[in-house]
Amino acid sequence: MGLNDIKLPASLTTSFYRTTLVETGEYEAIERPIVIEQPVPGEWKYLGDNKKNILIAVNYPGISHLPDEELVFLTNILVACKLDLGDIAIVNIANTTQASYKDYHSFFKSKIIILFGIDPLSFGLPVDFPAFQVQSVAGNTFLYSPSLGECREDKLSKSKLWVCLRKLFNV
Repeated sequence: MGLNDIKLPASLTTSFYRTTLVETGEYEAIERPIVIEQPVPGEWKYLGDNKKNILIAVNYPGISHLPDEELVFLTNILVACKLDLGDIAIVNIANTTQASYKDYHSFFKSKIIILFGIDPLSFGLPVDFPAFQVQSVAGNTFLYSPSLGECREDKLSKSKLWVCLRKLFNV
């Protein structure tokens, strides 16, 4: 699957273009600040359709989901693993209210949880394990990795991540 064949959900596409695409001069341009609302307990904001019960947790304060560069990098990773945004759910834990891994598992029914830039203890797991180690905890499979930005910039981190993902998704 090539980059031109990636299918994005309409909700993601509309979030890329919050104002008009082309300014014709007919309308007065109005700048609207982007406000990130804190979810009410039990309300989850996530990106993706979660068809294969794969949760990707990131931590980007002040951003709805994740920066564009990291989203492109993650999309490329998914394509290499024969997945797409419809197969996963991306949650920015900076925008959730004190949820534990059990809350995430209960809502998303995740079988695989990948933590980018969130250490296992901060995610509420009862055990700690090093980065780039596929770990089974309470019937779920976890992978802890440095942030997407760090993996994108550092070739060694990127190759370690790829080795783990190949093992995790049998590619």
